[in-house]
Amino acid sequence: MKRWKIVVVLLLCLVLTGAMACLPARSSENEEEFTGQLVEVVRGDLTVSVSGSGFIDVSNEVKLSFDGGGEVDKVYVEEGDEVIEGESLALLVPLDTDALELAVTQAEVALATAEYNLDKAQEIYTKPDTRGAQQAVYDAEDYLDYAEDRLDTANVNKDTWISEVYQAEIDLAKARQELERIQAGDAKEVELRRLEVEEARQALEKAQSDLEIETITAPFDGVVASVDVDEGDVIPPPSVSQVTIIHLIDLTSMELVVELDEIDIPGVERGRRAVIEIDALPELQLEGRVTFVAPVPRVEADVVLYSVKIGFDVPEGSGIKVGMSATADIVLSDRSDVLLVPDRAIKYIDGSPVVYVIVDEQIEERPIVIGLSDGFRTEIKEGLGEGDIVVIEERTESSTPGFPFGPPH
Repeated sequence: MKRWKIVVVLLLCLVLTGAMACLPARSSENEEEFTGQLVEVVRGDLTVSVSGSGFIDVSNEVKLSFDGGGEVDKVYVEEGDEVIEGESLALLVPLDTDALELAVTQAEVALATAEYNLDKAQEIYTKPDTRGAQQAVYDAEDYLDYAEDRLDTANVNKDTWISEVYQAEIDLAKARQELERIQAGDAKEVELRRLEVEEARQALEKAQSDLEIETITAPFDGVVASVDVDEGDVIPPPSVSQVTIIHLIDLTSMELVVELDEIDIPGVERGRRAVIEIDALPELQLEGRVTFVAPVPRVEADVVLYSVKIGFDVPEGSGIKVGMSATADIVLSDRSDVLLVPDRAIKYIDGSPVVYVIVDEQIEERPIVIGLSDGFRTEIKEGLGEGDIVVIEERTESSTPGFPFGPPH
């Protein structure tokens, strides 16, 4: 639920402590003496936040595995060890080197064969069918030129050469279409051969990788959370079963995971500032930022909850550990150097806020314009000045409702 906080600076939060002002009672027999608290209007900082509790977790972690299968030859670290980026953590050796060497040789032969087939496919103009189709186009073009020349110079039989030109154009179109068909087929064959070469190259890389000794190295500076294998263990390839070898975590950057009620989640978004207090370390106060707000809630006992993650840096030597319980105040709004009065001093007349102010030892009703409130104190935008004295009413049975000390003068 919401926790509302107020920070007042420069010693301006001067409440007239114990100033339960006992103003003189009126002489009317129907009125009794009234006591009320007088409070000075001060300047201060106002913060509105929502709070949630949860547990500390790491924000950067990785479960490391080998890329292939084999036997764990060496494990260089133990649980709790600190490691640096690039440090060797574990070593894997292949089980059957003879079979793996044979697989590499076979993959090399397959790649050479695929590359030869690609070279032959790319030599499209050396193929008999392509050469023949290209020659047919040349012949058709030559005859069309000849027929057009005869038509231009013919004095007789002009109709005959008109027909010859027409037929030559048809023959040329057919020859070009046939050449295009053959060349398209050649292009498809070339693409197919390229794919075969790529598959053969990947198979060779896989065979070579299976034969190599594999080393796991640390991807970042961190602490070994767990070592899940022993030297001599046989590890299946990831395609059969993914086996975690080492769990590595980064303890320099952590996160607090809290769950907020649906009432509190509006306004909570990435980047919001949060103040974190850890139960086991009450003197330590940290500042973080919201890094994640769950888009989908979790419903528990008809209560709608949203998971929120708050990232923060861990001070060196702070003693913070994974799993510790903590509380975060996520700041939604804040105001600096504004006029503040207690909420209890504000009354409402016909829906409009007013306060009662001491002016020349008399009580005066004053309309005001209010701003942000934290549930205990309210920002005053208009109607009051710093140093004004307002009345917090403590009515007796005979005082007029809404008017301390009876109706104002």
